[in-house]
Amino acid sequence: MEPQSQNLKTAPFLTLGRFHISEDYGFLLPNPLRELPGHYSPWMEIANRLPQLIESHQLRAQVNEILPRNLALPFVEVSKNLGLPPILLHSDLVLANWATRNPGGPLEIRNLDTIFSFPGGESLRGFILVTVLVEKAAVPGIKALVQAVNAILQPSPDSLLQALQRLRVSIQDITGALGQMHDYVNPDVFYSVIRIFLSGWKDNPALPVGLVYEGVSKEPLSYSGGSAAQSTILHAFDEFLGVRHSKESADFLHRMRDYMPPSHRAFIEEICGAPSLRTHVLSSGNGQLLTAYNQCVESLAALRTYHLALVTKYLITAPSKAKARRTSHLPRPPQALEERGTGGSAVMSFLKSVRDKTLEALLHPSG
Repeated sequence: MEPQSQNLKTAPFLTLGRFHISEDYGFLLPNPLRELPGHYSPWMEIANRLPQLIESHQLRAQVNEILPRNLALPFVEVSKNLGLPPILLHSDLVLANWATRNPGGPLEIRNLDTIFSFPGGESLRGFILVTVLVEKAAVPGIKALVQAVNAILQPSPDSLLQALQRLRVSIQDITGALGQMHDYVNPDVFYSVIRIFLSGWKDNPALPVGLVYEGVSKEPLSYSGGSAAQSTILHAFDEFLGVRHSKESADFLHRMRDYMPPSHRAFIEEICGAPSLRTHVLSSGNGQLLTAYNQCVESLAALRTYHLALVTKYLITAPSKAKARRTSHLPRPPQALEERGTGGSAVMSFLKSVRDKTLEALLHPSG
């Protein structure tokens, strides 16, 4: 016990600022730029007209598995400087792609807008902005996580109990924010249009060999598409609560960490290296802590159950209804993409597994 006690006393306290995480906005970029300097105006002109250019087939009717040199070289260079893969990511689409209509107004969907877009209209706007609100709902949970880690290091049972209670409420608020998808995202539009632009070129049967980045590599490169699994929120919560996933699910989730901003990855690693909450709760013999811990786990499992139902609606039920009607004016996505997550996972089995493994983390008092 002595070495562990010594480690607790000398371990540095955890802060959000060290990982470029905002006290007010969490993993969201607090003030994403609407415009880049004049040197980048050709990119900005294309980006601002992206939906129209794609829909009119003026951008590029077909990629043919090659990204042209004039796009590939700067894209890869910028991505390298940011420590991110050169593909559309959760951090691009959500964390740095929001703005307030009225800067002094509340952070709610009526006062938010996207900066850049692609085909998908209001449903795409809703999908991005509801996800922004999910990230915002996680902010108290992220703060609670930091408070809890520091409360174990001190130690302070009262502060830890308070932090776990705040974490539970935040997880429940995340579930509530996620529910706004029903109000703002049309399932047919998500399945037939939006999902295609998030599918990437790894574990994607529609583009099996990947994409050649001309001037970068003669061989095709494979990267996963934008995915909720690239959000740092649940990774941090899982590590803190000690949730252990199956090897297949864990391999996918760990690979998704390579698609996060480096400072956010470092935050997860810091949580991994912190003293074990589960061990601390069990060894404390504190029934209130054990109950509060289990309530966090139950809330996290409930969030995953809710997400599972949402994905069923948007990825499973939506195409079935479209096939039955056979009158949809929307394009039909490649059959190879059916029942695949945008990150390339076999989505239903993956989501059921992570939910079930979350429930397995529940603690039972000894004796």
